Amino acid sequence: MNGLAAIAVLFMFTQCAGKTESPATPVSGSSTGSLADMKIAYVEIDTLLTQYNFWNDLTEQMMKKEENVRSTLNQRMRELEKDAQEFDRKIQNNAFVTRERAEQEHARITKKQTDLQNLQNRLTKELADENQKNSLILRDSINSFLKEYNKTKGYSMIISNTGFDNLLYADEAYNITQEIVEGLNARYSAAPGK
Repeated sequence: MNGLAAIAVLFMFTQCAGKTESPATPVSGSSTGSLADMKIAYVEIDTLLTQYNFWNDLTEQMMKKEENVRSTLNQRMRELEKDAQEFDRKIQNNAFVTRERAEQEHARITKKQTDLQNLQNRLTKELADENQKNSLILRDSINSFLKEYNKTKGYSMIISNTGFDNLLYADEAYNITQEIVEGLNARYSAAPGK
């Protein structure tokens, strides 16, 4: 994508410098097109994400899951801390009948701590995996929409812009973000089960 952005930036700079009479250079994948024939637009990804209802719904679901995980882990941690404090209190007061019983209780608390760490690792990995899956779903959703959208618009290239990542300058006339957001939201609202 950065390579495509570099070509677009190079094209814009040559146009600004008045080099419109340069020989036509074939566009990759097209033997008849030239850079001068390219139709380019861009989408502001930050804006798209804040306004795309599907992404907002996924984000809200993930926040709820993260809160549930945090709540579960906090509850288990409090139980573990309570057990550890109770164990310390019994040790200080010589409340264990035998040394063997104290060692058993210590082993139980240590196992509980290990189990909690394993649970935290598993839940964290599950959340990360689901976030990754959601990112792929988002990308596929946007890409499939753009393919359909572009059948009628005929852009040679649609560039993503996140802050100042790829696009140094672009005329606002080439910003199709709002059209894309409206189309994505209309498709999402019409989806079965929505």
